[in-house]
Amino acid sequence: MRQAERSAILVSGWHRMSYIYEDGTYVSRELEKVIRKLHSVVGNAVTDNRFVIFGSGTTQLLAAAVHALSLTNSSVSSPARLLTSIPYYAMYKDQAEFFDSAHLKFEGNASAWKQSGRNDNITQVIEVVTSPNNPDGKLKRAVLDGPNVKTLHDYAYYWPHFSPITHPVDEDLSLFSLSKTTGHAGSRFGWGLVKDKAIYEKMDRFIRLTSMGVSKETQLHVLQLLKVVVGDGGNEIFSFGYGTVKKRWETLNKIFSMSTRFSLQTIKPEYCNYFKKVREFTPSYAWVKCERPEDTNCYEIFRAAKITGRNGNVFGSEERFVRLSLIRSQDDFDQLIAMLKKLVYHEEDVPSENFMYI
Repeated sequence: MRQAERSAILVSGWHRMSYIYEDGTYVSRELEKVIRKLHSVVGNAVTDNRFVIFGSGTTQLLAAAVHALSLTNSSVSSPARLLTSIPYYAMYKDQAEFFDSAHLKFEGNASAWKQSGRNDNITQVIEVVTSPNNPDGKLKRAVLDGPNVKTLHDYAYYWPHFSPITHPVDEDLSLFSLSKTTGHAGSRFGWGLVKDKAIYEKMDRFIRLTSMGVSKETQLHVLQLLKVVVGDGGNEIFSFGYGTVKKRWETLNKIFSMSTRFSLQTIKPEYCNYFKKVREFTPSYAWVKCERPEDTNCYEIFRAAKITGRNGNVFGSEERFVRLSLIRSQDDFDQLIAMLKKLVYHEEDVPSENFMYI
């Protein structure tokens, strides 16, 4: 809102755009330059010697990446296994099962796969590493290694308003999303940094065949947004975002600190290279656990309290967990806090005066 004029674009109704740019591709080179600059000023990713690919959100790029990586598997009779760490973003499983490719099978828990001894260096494996993780906001590393393992990194939440920027990630294949960078989820734009040319070309072909690239209006919109963001090194938007989410976490922690029925995820503070200080993690979601033995379905308990979350089993975890979103509008957050106060207040051992200053 502070940069309403500078971040706006106007496209005349008579202006028609071609499918491709002058260089014959579906990618705006000006936008690619700004994305590389964005990572440079934030310090969250290495872009040198990487191909930049665009998609309709990380959702499309995830499908393209898994498709490309699975095609390196020479054995159709034994499809590549897709693995990740629990709790995991549900889209990984949903896409794999929906597309039902002969080259890929969703296997689930990477740690369980490793402990079972099935990582035999023969079966082709694709591990998705989400860091910070959705739903619990923790920084993650790959569990599996070996000549048969290919790793896909989902860094959608690795921005200063959600996490300390501990180092610039330097991976073979990394995905990022505009929705978590600036909040423009409905614009449906994401990008990938790809080291291997063959993988990049397979991903590019997937994007071309499924959507003929990303909308040019979207690319123009994103270009204007990110030019404003990098204009001051990201200071205004990331300081605002961090301050807002930090304040929300402080309010949330005060409420849950008075509860013996519910608990929140805990993450040790780390040094942030962007803000030049040790800071707390401020994840986009609260990963809540119901501690009482009889509270076996946390989602239903919160639903009865008129709080809509997502069931822990959606993320491959127990129903004893529920995910609450902290990145909606301020009005939505204020309503969430009001409902949480009522829920915690009704615990038998919580004195009502504890809520006076929240």
